[in-house]
Amino acid sequence: MEDKQHLISFLEEFVTEHRKEIFQEVLKDRTRHFTVILEDLFQKHNTSAITRSCDIFGIQDLHIIENKYKTYVSNQVGKGSQKWLTFHRYNEENHNTQTCIDKVKAAGYQIIATTPHEKSSFVGDFDVTKKSAFVFGVEKAGVSDMMLEQADGHLKVPMYGFTESLNVSVAAAIVLQDVAGRVRKTDTQWQLTREEQQDVYLQWLKKSIKSIDKIMERYKS
Repeated sequence: MEDKQHLISFLEEFVTEHRKEIFQEVLKDRTRHFTVILEDLFQKHNTSAITRSCDIFGIQDLHIIENKYKTYVSNQVGKGSQKWLTFHRYNEENHNTQTCIDKVKAAGYQIIATTPHEKSSFVGDFDVTKKSAFVFGVEKAGVSDMMLEQADGHLKVPMYGFTESLNVSVAAAIVLQDVAGRVRKTDTQWQLTREEQQDVYLQWLKKSIKSIDKIMERYKS
């Protein structure tokens, strides 16, 4: 902990006071009470838009399952939001979905699959006090059977028109806006711990400094 703080103090010398103030303000609204899982999304603009929504609504971690499709965040759509999130990618095994499920559940999250399933609860009725991972599935097909079977709950956005589904990035934005807003009105400890804030702050400092590799070499020497 002491070494980490020493490194932070060293790196702060390369960042403006204004940037450090912004980091501290944003950190107050960051959360790991909720996280997002993207299961095999195909369209990069959807992954990019959801990444942007995660940043906007204070979600720090984004889990990306890549079974069939490799994905990346477009800076044009993501607007640089990818710099500020912590990514967890699952693309090295035959059962990446299961690996993700196991990791997320081990971290204490209930898995909530977004699906228009008849027994799904509406997002406005969802209990925001529970630590939850929201799963958004591949375009058209949606969340996989494996994910649906192991999910702890199912969630849907109310729709009143002829169209039977929302674009996945729109659905994600609606869900995150709702739960992120409501959890802040509860007594739930949704904010990052002091140690988590320190870790994320260090991550942001490193991403803000040009020639960070050379500067880290100087620090270690």
